[in-house]
Amino acid sequence: MSKVWFIGAGPGAPDLLTIRAARLIGEADVIVWARSLVDEGVLEHARPDAEIIESTTIPLEGVLDLYERAVEEDLTIARVHSGDPSLWGAVLEQVESCEEIGLDWEIVPGVSSLGAAAAAIGRELTVPEISQSVIMTRRASRTPMPEGEDIKSFAAHGTTMAIFLSAARPRLLQEELLEGGYPPETPCAVIYKASWPDEQVIECSLDELADRIREAGFTRQALVFVGPGLRAGGTRSHLYSPGFSHSFRRAQEGV
Repeated sequence: MSKVWFIGAGPGAPDLLTIRAARLIGEADVIVWARSLVDEGVLEHARPDAEIIESTTIPLEGVLDLYERAVEEDLTIARVHSGDPSLWGAVLEQVESCEEIGLDWEIVPGVSSLGAAAAAIGRELTVPEISQSVIMTRRASRTPMPEGEDIKSFAAHGTTMAIFLSAARPRLLQEELLEGGYPPETPCAVIYKASWPDEQVIECSLDELADRIREAGFTRQALVFVGPGLRAGGTRSHLYSPGFSHSFRRAQEGV
């Protein structure tokens, strides 16, 4: 039966592909991937006779033509996306087109660059009593942001922010974060190409952020973390505290 699998390929490292994703890539008749965002190593799972299509220069209409061909020829397609398709994956319009032409589809979750970036700096993004929320967002660019979802508004919460797709205008990003209420000394981390062989990490304070990004030359494929939890320590989770009870463990008396 013809079908499109929208597959999360993970943040970069081929061995961060899930077992399910690797299996489906190996079963697909056609594999569509973007060289600029997905490591070529994921193609090692493909069948020798699979058709490989590199999509970096192909607009959406070209991919939709392929989906129509899948219906006509009863093909299974692996549409390989970077990270997890649920985050800035441009999947919605593809799903709508599949439904219009009667092509079955399913999404396979992947490891997000958010998790890979947090691992790269060795930090838990939710720190007890410091930050228990993570805001994932980006700056407005050619794609505008909905009202109330600008960087300044989100910064007012003072929690951990993970800012995608925003390294190209670091000075504006820094200004918006400061105007939103983060103090200049707020810790930041910039992770370029998390989990790729050429991964780079910058850790600095907010008042240094723009200069550090420009010095490094990052304009794309960089994720920015900002928030007090990035340098916090000395707090303890209740989950493993001997004085905290839950449905699987009773609290120890006198603790």
